[in-house]
Amino acid sequence: MVKTFCVLLAFQCLGETISYVTAAPVPGPVLGMVLFLCVLCAVPSLLQHVENVSRSLLNHLSLLFVPAGVGVMVFAEELKVQLLAIGVALTVSTILAIAVAALVTRALMVRAERKNARVDGLQASNHADAHPD
Repeated sequence: MVKTFCVLLAFQCLGETISYVTAAPVPGPVLGMVLFLCVLCAVPSLLQHVENVSRSLLNHLSLLFVPAGVGVMVFAEELKVQLLAIGVALTVSTILAIAVAALVTRALMVRAERKNARVDGLQASNHADAHPD
């Protein structure tokens, strides 16, 4: 169990280091998680060693929201002053996120339809070439 925590923290530390040194716009823990995923893909036997502890951490993930809740309570007065701005920002960003997701989905669906039409056309022409009447 301790070894698994050490492995997880080592990858987080490695990600933090890479993020700091390269001034990457990606948070260090995210980089560490991607590196850990790469290692797990390269060495699948490592999964057996980290799976139980990782599942235990995920079961208690809600505890990580406690500091955010405390922060909201501590800064409640400042949040009240900025409530309108926060509400507008949340509403606009949610609408924009949904709109962008819809546009990207539609573009990908059109692209997939075009690709399928091309494949169907090629298959039809190959079939016609193979069986001339």
